[in-house]
Amino acid sequence: MATRFISNFVPPAPAAPRRPKSISFEIPGPPQGKARPRVVRARNGMSMTYTPDKTVAYEELVRLRYKAAAQGFRFADDAQLAMQITAFYPVPKSKSKRIKANMLAGAMRPTKKPDCDNVIKIICDALNELAYKDDAQIVVTQMSKYYGEVPKTLVKIMEVHS
Repeated sequence: MATRFISNFVPPAPAAPRRPKSISFEIPGPPQGKARPRVVRARNGMSMTYTPDKTVAYEELVRLRYKAAAQGFRFADDAQLAMQITAFYPVPKSKSKRIKANMLAGAMRPTKKPDCDNVIKIICDALNELAYKDDAQIVVTQMSKYYGEVPKTLVKIMEVHS
């Protein structure tokens, strides 16, 4: 069979790539909070400020997990965003079976460090210039703390539409 060409044929334009309305990802390991910058004084009297290594490493882990989930996606610079964070803390080994069961059932929730605001801060700061231009774009946050068999932090970032 011979191929026929239609002279006026214009192929349809490819569909514009769909922008995700939300991105969800998981950060393995116990939740961590943003540590305060440390200041040390040198012998010559000069002060030097640095971010603790543990904070730097956790921020890098957050970035890696976001990159894997987002596959190059970044929210628009003018987008209004909401962030939902659910942190699962490890169950203390020293607790009785009954207390551990209550913790895992959600009847008892963690009231220990890191504080919610520090967990939010480390995740928001780590995603600056990667997931969004600046964390000032986040207009709604929700943070929940639970005990879990496997310590981890779940993060969901969504566009907010008025």
